[in-house]
Amino acid sequence: MKDYSKYFNGPSLKEARSRGKEDIKHIENAFEIPPDMVNIGQGQFYHIKTYGCQANERDSETLAGILEMMGYQPTDDIHKANVVLLNTCAVRENAEEKVFGKIGYLKTVKKTNPNIIFGICGCMTQEEVVVNKILAKYPQVDMIFGTHNLHRLPQLLKSAMLEKEMVLEVWSKEGDVIENLPSHRASKTKAWVNIMYGCNKFCTYCIVPYTRGKERSRLKEEILDEVRQLVADGYQEITLLGQNVNSYGLDLDEDYSFANLLEDVAKTGIPRIRFTTSHPWDFTEAMADVIAKYDNIMPYIHLPVQSGNSEVLKTMGRKYTREQYLALFDMLKRKIPGVAITTDIIVGFPNETDEQFEHTLDVVRYCKYDNAFTFIFSARPGTPASRMHDSIDMETKRKRLAKLNKTWNDLALEKNKAYVGRTVTVLVDGLSKKNEKVYSGYTDTQKLVNFKGENIQPGDFVEVKITEAKSFSLDGVAV
Repeated sequence: MKDYSKYFNGPSLKEARSRGKEDIKHIENAFEIPPDMVNIGQGQFYHIKTYGCQANERDSETLAGILEMMGYQPTDDIHKANVVLLNTCAVRENAEEKVFGKIGYLKTVKKTNPNIIFGICGCMTQEEVVVNKILAKYPQVDMIFGTHNLHRLPQLLKSAMLEKEMVLEVWSKEGDVIENLPSHRASKTKAWVNIMYGCNKFCTYCIVPYTRGKERSRLKEEILDEVRQLVADGYQEITLLGQNVNSYGLDLDEDYSFANLLEDVAKTGIPRIRFTTSHPWDFTEAMADVIAKYDNIMPYIHLPVQSGNSEVLKTMGRKYTREQYLALFDMLKRKIPGVAITTDIIVGFPNETDEQFEHTLDVVRYCKYDNAFTFIFSARPGTPASRMHDSIDMETKRKRLAKLNKTWNDLALEKNKAYVGRTVTVLVDGLSKKNEKVYSGYTDTQKLVNFKGENIQPGDFVEVKITEAKSFSLDGVAV
């Protein structure tokens, strides 16, 4: 067996699991570019492939900003790139399979361009089993780094250029918040704004608390300064990001909650505010009141239920019952006019019975979600659920997923049909990816609208009359 002891900077699942009470540091000067790396990328190109959630997309914007500070320019052509980074996701097995497929493909790319620097980062690299697999089977990888040390990219890149062996630096435990990092925003009209990092919930199926570390809130002044700058730069919409935004501020020594932050962000005047993701455990009536009070906080909430059965929820470690979730759902519908609610659902959790699955369908029929992200349970190594005996065969799980999808799709179509004939305000993203004669954008309730119009620009607010409804989108004409 290969000796991995020399890779002393690799991840440790045991260390990532621990949650200490040490103070969280907010550091404003941790990022620096070594003098000999300042212009190292002049005339060269970088390519970043991002997998997974919005947090990864925001991290990729930071990585892009760092590379551009060193002189590199972006390219969509991986064969043209001098630096290639895969920013990975570990939430489900199929996401990891896609990454390993891409790593295998890059072996051929490296044969034609042996000087290319090829790096893997993100949540997958926080897993010991993944890193050991890369070390053993994928020598084409030049550097591996994790979610906690993105700001170290210039130093890691320098080491990869100078050293003949793979560069590995993955911090398993992190308690700091690094500010003042550069960024290349993917959009000129919509922006992600991190308000916190990490998660302390430890749902039994989820790897995120291990890959993202403990909950760490940014200071409100840093967040509000960033939002004010986005307003000054002409941004029309922001999304406040956290693994569980409802926990914002719990780690700070002050009486300032997510509801307080939402209100202060609304007062900046940014036209549209969204946030994700919300754990039902921490959603308060104060938050609902603030959302209802301000027109620029969108009436849209992503509220993962995961299962509609209380016993399964308990085994999942979700810390709420079916009844508590439905009470929260009813409160949000009562307090926030016209609110749209979307969800996540896992089918085939270990030993889920037919009756328990039917309870999930009952919840879906009751809530009539505007959208749902549904998955077959995927065991993540190192999580408690991965060690559970599972009596359900894959064919049963697939049938349940198909039944669930048909149920919520039919209900979503029924809801969307209510929009036909109405005129809605759409924030335009640009031309549709599927039809260059059609524009696309989103309503306040996060409904995708494809519509016909003329002389329209990304970032415009356009009144659109809806003419047709589909399960996942609406069609219309600009008024």
